[in-house]
Amino acid sequence: MDSDLTLTKVNEAMLRVEGDMGIARELSEHLTFEVPGAKFSPKYKSRVWDGKIRLLNSRNMQVYAGLVNEIQNFCEERGYSLDIDPELVMTEEFSLAEAKEFAETLNLPFVAHDHQLRAFALAVRNSRGILISPTASGKSMIAYLITRFYHDSFKSRTLILVPTISLVHQLRSDFSDYGLEVDSYVHCVFGGQDKLSNKAVVISTWQSVHELPKSYFDEFDVIIGDEAHLFKAQSLTKIMTNATNVKYRFGMTGTLDGSQVNELVLTGLFGQTHKIIDTKELIDSGKLASIKVKCLVLSHPIEDRKKLNGGTYQDEVEHIISFDPRNKFIRNLALSLKGNTLILYAYVEKHGQVLYEMISDKCENRRVFFVHGGVDGERREDIRGIVEEENDAIIVASYGTFSTGINIKNLHNVIFASPTKSRIRTLQSIGRGLRISDTKDSMTLFDIADDLSYNKKKNYTLNHLIERVKMYSSEGFPYELHNIKLRSDNGTGRSLFSEDE
Repeated sequence: MDSDLTLTKVNEAMLRVEGDMGIARELSEHLTFEVPGAKFSPKYKSRVWDGKIRLLNSRNMQVYAGLVNEIQNFCEERGYSLDIDPELVMTEEFSLAEAKEFAETLNLPFVAHDHQLRAFALAVRNSRGILISPTASGKSMIAYLITRFYHDSFKSRTLILVPTISLVHQLRSDFSDYGLEVDSYVHCVFGGQDKLSNKAVVISTWQSVHELPKSYFDEFDVIIGDEAHLFKAQSLTKIMTNATNVKYRFGMTGTLDGSQVNELVLTGLFGQTHKIIDTKELIDSGKLASIKVKCLVLSHPIEDRKKLNGGTYQDEVEHIISFDPRNKFIRNLALSLKGNTLILYAYVEKHGQVLYEMISDKCENRRVFFVHGGVDGERREDIRGIVEEENDAIIVASYGTFSTGINIKNLHNVIFASPTKSRIRTLQSIGRGLRISDTKDSMTLFDIADDLSYNKKKNYTLNHLIERVKMYSSEGFPYELHNIKLRSDNGTGRSLFSEDE
């Protein structure tokens, strides 16, 4: 008897669904989702798009190859029979003991952690997948083990995609620290660099290669996508679907954003998700620094609350980043802290530049660095190296350049100077300070929030703080709430309030 549905491999990126068309349409509905925030899209407003994403193409009945398990679960839940092309089920025998034995052959300068070996073994065993391991858990080591295994065992070439130029430089530096002769084995692609190379490993920003033809990706056997949650973007999806001959594909990320559609897209592109370890486990085991979160709620003057009542989110943000007493408070906070401090902001000219100048004007014996998208990757790497040797530096950096992937062990304090509601950005930003160094085994996060509530109606960014506090609680991070009054005369009054208030 024929199965209700049959899954056939088209290539390494896609599979085809065949069989009962009624069941296929039901599957299509199962794989159709409303895109969060779609109603704000111009295409949605002009009725060109219905705000939904359909993972199963109704014209050619193709879907991402990584969704085999999802389709299998769909059929099992509904009692439908399913026939799966054996080429779609790629599993290898590779034990944790074998992973450890291979790592020992690399003569690493230190022993890989158990969770890194477990992630490595899972990757090889499944040939593809998304490895979820928190910021500061050593994902570069996991990438190195995967890269070396496929090269040493099969002479495979690997393309590693990262979101920023800084991460290109940092990953190359990490591989060198692990003992690889990077000049012979690694080629870096960013900006105007040559994209063609016959070296074993190519580390590139995705922006540098997403417009290249399919033939470029045919040169590789392995793709590793660092910060894989970003691969829901159209250009990154294009890379993965163009890589039709790349058998081994691995995504790495600290966290997913909780959106079902985004998680299924990533699963389709890379394969099943595997949670390796969480931040609390790493802190409890002493592999990461302990953390204390201080939520500093700045209470704004009543006249500003009235003015912004009924305004937009952007109106609120514009006021927050331009309010002089608030910026002076952040400056004074940074200057009062001991150890290296990272201040994260969202707007370069309107906020980052202002904070940098205000802090620099008051600093005589401390080094202050300003980092944004216009600072080239080599300079960012230089700053990272300098701060590792400092013990009292201040870095004023944009979220885009320093919230993702930058590895500074010698960082004692992190200040959120701009509001954010992104779970991913928040967790990654926290990760900047969680690495252990010779000078620290703990870090403090100062989460600056703003109370502009009026007539019992909470303002936008205060609600965002509430969501962040829920996240701190779920992650097991100890936190305190402090209320600080800002006055238009540039003074501040201070009082504490309990977590119940």
